This record gives sequence, C-alpha cells and structure tokens, in this order.
Amino acid sequence: MRRNRTKSGEARLTDVAKLAGVSPITASRFFRNPEALSISKRERVESAAKELGYVPNLAARALASQRSEVIGVLIPSLTNNVFSDVLRGIYDVAQNSRYSIQLVNTRYSILQEEKLLRLFQAQKPAGLIVTGINQTAESRTVMQAMNCPIVQIMEIGNEPVDMMVGFSHYDAGFTAISHLLSQGRKRIGFLGARMDPRVQRRFDGYRDAMKAAGLLDQRLIVTTPVPTSVTMGGTLFADLLIRAPDMDAVFCVNDDLALGVVFECERRQIAVPDQMAIVGFNDLEFSASSVPSITSVRTNRYEMGRHAVTMVTETIENRRPEQPIVDLGFELMVRQSSAKVA
Repeated sequence: MRRNRTKSGEARLTDVAKLAGVSPITASRFFRNPEALSISKRERVESAAKELGYVPNLAARALASQRSEVIGVLIPSLTNNVFSDVLRGIYDVAQNSRYSIQLVNTRYSILQEEKLLRLFQAQKPAGLIVTGINQTAESRTVMQAMNCPIVQIMEIGNEPVDMMVGFSHYDAGFTAISHLLSQGRKRIGFLGARMDPRVQRRFDGYRDAMKAAGLLDQRLIVTTPVPTSVTMGGTLFADLLIRAPDMDAVFCVNDDLALGVVFECERRQIAVPDQMAIVGFNDLEFSASSVPSITSVRTNRYEMGRHAVTMVTETIENRRPEQPIVDLGFELMVRQSSAKVA
C-alpha cells in the first residue's frame, strides 16, 4: 500500500523527501540533476518516488525555469533502418544524462515539420535535434526564436540554424560514381526513390561525376517519389534496362534498392559484377552478407546521434563545441558487386 498521499491521491515532493529522509531541496535536485547526489541519496529518493507513485510536474518546472528537461528529436521516418541507428546513438547518450527524449515523426513533410516545431516551441525544450538542413523559412524562424541549442543532423551545409553534424551527400554520390568509373564502367545508371533533399544531393553528385567524364545520359536515370523498398529496386531496375539495355553499372540511392537490383539480376541471369556492377548507400548490415556482397557508402549514423545529444547537453552546460559544424565523413565499402571488369 502506498503511503503519504494527499487527499487528491497525488504524492507531493515533500512526501518523497520525508520518506527518503532528505530535505525537499535535495529531493528536488534528484529530479533535476541526479548526478549531483550521492549514490545512497539517489537510491533513497528514487525508491521513495516509486513507492509513492510520484511523478514530477514537468510543465510547472518548465514555467519556473523557462526550460524543460526534454530534448526534442524530429526525424522523417520511424520505419527506415537508417534512422534506427541514429536513434540508438541518441538514446545511448541521453540515458546517462538528466534529459529525456521526445521523439516525433515528420513523415518527410515540411508542413508537418513546421507544425511540430511550433509544438516544441510551446513546450520550451532544453534542446532540439532536427533531421536535415532544408527547413522552410517559417521553420527556421521558429527554431531561431526558441533560445535553446539546436543540432541539424544527417548532412552538413554552410548555414546552420545553430549547429549541425553529418556528411556531404553530394561528395558521397560523386565518390561512388568515381569508383565505378575507375573500374572501367561507362554506362552507369541511377536509381532513386522517395527523392528527399538528401537523395537529391546524391543525385547531384552522380550527375556531376558523369558529366565530368562526358558520359551523362538521361536514359540512364530512373527515379520515383514512391517510398523505397527492395521490391521497388527490382521494378526500377527493370525500367532502367528497357531505357538503357547497354548499361553496365548502377548506383542506387540506398541499400534496399541495391538488394532489389541484385535479386532482379539473378532472376534475369545477369552476372554480377561481370555484366552489371552495383553500388548502394548507407551500408546496412545485409550489404556485407548478401551474395554477392554489395558495395555501399558507409555513413556514421550512430555517431551522428551520439554527437548531436552531446553537442546539445554541452552547450546547455556552457561548454559549447568550438566547431558548430561537425563533418563525420563517409567511407566507400568496396565489395563483390563492383569488382573490376577482367
């Protein structure tokens, strides 16, 4: 049976302090910054709070301090494996701090992103982590007015709202095509799905690399606004073969599409890599274990999440990073699917 409830049935901070044998100030400090207390006091306050069912009033605390202890995170998808790695990095760092994570899904909609940013503005977050750098003018205005640390993730640019951590999708796309050209490939196709701003920049890298080599041909390009999938990779590749039957390589904007191409090549008895070289993007786990293994651009997604939370919390603690833009780079993982033509 729980003890020391008020008439309304809700435990108060003073009840927790009394049961834990500490002062109300000490109990309050536990909920604001538990690391400031000894292990013994932390355990007593935590145990008392659990026994009484005490829940801190975050809204009241935000009003009193002009800042909540929530870090808002805006991502475009909860099902895309790319973002699961980012979130793992975010939560691994946040769990060792006093801050909690509030996660929202923008569903690749800039209007939804605006709406959610206004919601966070009303909640006075301790900080924000926002995917991408292509916010609308209204979204940037809202973010700039929040008066909290903000980190844009997944890519880098010249005009951060506050801070950013990521890599150049353009450079990654250019590097992937340069690799295929170095392997003797000339008719290099491009497969793109969803075509969000980051994918667009990968395409820009493809286009410029092919143009510089004097090999750019619109017949080699197939894209769709439809969400990506392995099945979509096979479908787009089939369309591309109709447009450019002499194609000898293909760059896919993610590994799902690339795996779909591998399956379609097997179905059509197209030898990989002898007749068709394949390069994917993101280097998901299956890329190294597929048969043949898939060459892919590895991105440091887990580290992006870790860096983003660290940049937010250090700025709150007046230890703002000297470099507001962190480029984590990328690595081309060369595997069987793009081996050099004999």
